[in-house]
Amino acid sequence: MKKALLVIDVQNDYFEGGAMPLALPELALAHINQLEALFLAENLPIIYVQHINTPEALFFRPETHGVALHPQLQVRDDSIVIEKTLPNSFLKTSLGYTLQHLHIEQLVITGMMTHMCIDSTTRAAAECGYQPILIADATATRDLKFCDQITCAADVQIAFLAALATFAKVKNTHEFIQV
Repeated sequence: MKKALLVIDVQNDYFEGGAMPLALPELALAHINQLEALFLAENLPIIYVQHINTPEALFFRPETHGVALHPQLQVRDDSIVIEKTLPNSFLKTSLGYTLQHLHIEQLVITGMMTHMCIDSTTRAAAECGYQPILIADATATRDLKFCDQITCAADVQIAFLAALATFAKVKNTHEFIQV
């Protein structure tokens, strides 16, 4: 089964000093780097997804440092980079066409934010038949506030990973690499 690594929204605004810092994005990035190394060694595709918002948005504004893919990613001149404007990486993008063109049967999903773009894209990948594997420790999220209550990032992460286990195999990096 031909796999591709999908790296979603690992962009500067999600790191310290960015417009929307997440909880422990550096740890997720370290795991993503391990997966990039594996996919590069096995000559399997890596697809980077870059979210670009409108100029009025709070983060990922066009032509800012924050919108750029993180410099520690293994992006090369010939890397596949797909731009999106919505949480679902499939919606109004070339991702579906790219996966078909590459004959991909299974997606290995990583990136940021677990409760938003990872959630939306993982569900869509399952619905499109890509038998997703979601790498839990290669994702990151943030605290959420609703009705004057704050849910800490660790609880948001666990809740969304538990829900996404219905749509994907959820593994950590070590478990995936050992397979």
